[in-house]
Amino acid sequence: MKKKTIYEIKGLYRDNFRVTGYEFGEGKKSVCILGSLRGNEVQQLYCCSRLVKKFKQLEEEGRIAKGHKILIIPSGNPYSMNIQKRFWSIDNTDINRMFPGYNLGETTQRIADGIFSHIMDYEYGIQFTSFYMPGDFVPHIKVMKEGYTDIELAKRFDLPYVIKRNVRPYDTTTLNYNWQVWNTQAFSLYTTTTNRIDQKSAGQSVLSIMKFLSSLDIIKYNGPFSGKSIVVDDANMVNVQTAKSGIFESLVKAGQEVEEGQMLANIIHPYEGEVMETLYSPVNGVVFFMHNDPLTYANTAVFKIIEK
Repeated sequence: MKKKTIYEIKGLYRDNFRVTGYEFGEGKKSVCILGSLRGNEVQQLYCCSRLVKKFKQLEEEGRIAKGHKILIIPSGNPYSMNIQKRFWSIDNTDINRMFPGYNLGETTQRIADGIFSHIMDYEYGIQFTSFYMPGDFVPHIKVMKEGYTDIELAKRFDLPYVIKRNVRPYDTTTLNYNWQVWNTQAFSLYTTTTNRIDQKSAGQSVLSIMKFLSSLDIIKYNGPFSGKSIVVDDANMVNVQTAKSGIFESLVKAGQEVEEGQMLANIIHPYEGEVMETLYSPVNGVVFFMHNDPLTYANTAVFKIIEK
């Protein structure tokens, strides 16, 4: 294992800003795995820390194939991690909306450029990322329908779902999109949580990467493979929205099967305790996403359901 500084900015009043990477194996740049780019992505950081420990063991045991280099970057935004602020602490900008970056631009553009210039030529890129809305997910791989990503390759992670969605204008400044512009097969990996640790889904995510790399003959790992990943188009998911603002009381969990007409959540008056609204499932299916903040606004999609 080689620990190295990927990018560094000199700090005036505190320690320098450093993006740290861990290299395993030698040879061509095969796989880059990146964790948190946002300051509240604690689960994503945790998953990468477990991968660093695991790949250190694999390397010591000679189970990384010759001619392959693997790079793991646990965090691309340690300053925001330190104060648990989701976006850049100075101007509230999102590093994952700054790629491919600009080395003479604003601070977050320079950070994006510093990271991307180091990882842009890897064959495969895996990013532990999070949704723009707070909530819990069924672990899955998400790919963009830009015509380059191989869906069959995404199934090799052996997670319950592979989600494909259309490219939107703001996607053009994300790491995933720009990786693919530079001919990297890029995958976004979502675990169950973001700002809290979930050991079960973290273990599932680590195992999924082991399966993926084993299928490419990059590492030696003999684990169970179900081959049951279900491909779902994001546009076909059923959203359940609120009509009222208030305290959000969920009655189901992410991954739970629900029936049409089943109660999903109550919206409670924050002062008077009365139930102002009850949300019901419009279809038979599986709860793919569930809002997990204690409060919710009106007209907000608090559930995404994969219809059977």
